[in-house]
Amino acid sequence: MREPAGRDGRRRPPLSLRRGPVPWEEQRATWRQARPAGIASGLARATARPSGNWYVVGASGDVRADRPAGRTVAGTEVVLWRDAAGEVRAGPGVCPHLGAALGEGVVRCGTLVCRWHGLALDGTPTAGWEPWPAHDDGVLVWVRLDRAGGEEPTERPVVPPRPPVAEAVAAVYTGVGACEAEDVVANRLDPWHGAWLHPYSFVDLEVLSAPPDDVTDEEDALVVRVSFKVAGRVVVPVTAVFTAPEPRTVTMRITEGEGVGSVVETHATPLTPAGAVRPRTAVVEAVVAASDRRGFGAARALAPLLRPAMRSASARLWRDDLAYAERRWLLRSTGRFPG
Repeated sequence: MREPAGRDGRRRPPLSLRRGPVPWEEQRATWRQARPAGIASGLARATARPSGNWYVVGASGDVRADRPAGRTVAGTEVVLWRDAAGEVRAGPGVCPHLGAALGEGVVRCGTLVCRWHGLALDGTPTAGWEPWPAHDDGVLVWVRLDRAGGEEPTERPVVPPRPPVAEAVAAVYTGVGACEAEDVVANRLDPWHGAWLHPYSFVDLEVLSAPPDDVTDEEDALVVRVSFKVAGRVVVPVTAVFTAPEPRTVTMRITEGEGVGSVVETHATPLTPAGAVRPRTAVVEAVVAASDRRGFGAARALAPLLRPAMRSASARLWRDDLAYAERRWLLRSTGRFPG
């Protein structure tokens, strides 16, 4: 949906001036609309969707050709690297010989070499080492762990629709919290907290529609109108739609206002095994910004300078949101969660 033009045919500027802003404590309370049962139903629907056993492990740029990347997913050590053709390779991060950490190995001409005794891995089965499926979607890297996932495996992960990478500016933030993946997903399925918990970023937030408990998958979306703060009373108003396409992913897509089609993908990747006494979960959030405004080409050219600022903005929000998720897990784990 293209932003509407003004009476003179020109497109409206993205910035607006808030009329009659109210102090934080005087804004309309949202606790009645943020129904615990509604959030729980949305979470249950999300976690019931298939993932094909795929987990996000980081940004595409994190997996390089000059060195391996070691990760832990659901208590499983994973190593990733790029072969001579630039394709992502993945498999167990424990050397099958004497248990060295393969994430501390060396990559030479697309081959991963263990630093302990020189076992060389080209991504095919070798000396008891078996590869795992991996997928690079251009923004994020995924690995398929069938033993950890326990579902029917799929050939590819459920990658949400997003603007073409060549026409967008993408940045990826990663943070870690003491909670489970469901606590992160529940946070994202509660947009009502936005203007209360993040007043430095969001104002005038209103949930326009929320799905009933018996909604179908096609209608399972939260529609939100909100303004992003720029400075003082200057804001950028948008309408966004929140959906959960698979158990560990929630997307926010802008449907009206500046940056139509831009998405924020939040992926929750468990680091510890299921049922861990002290769980830890990684939040991997991809912001893929796009615009059909004339000046956006210049913004793409400045992408290396914009990405740190985009990651910083995500990090600020997730300082609050991880505290939310951690608090939710703490109460759940001690039988005190009111929701």
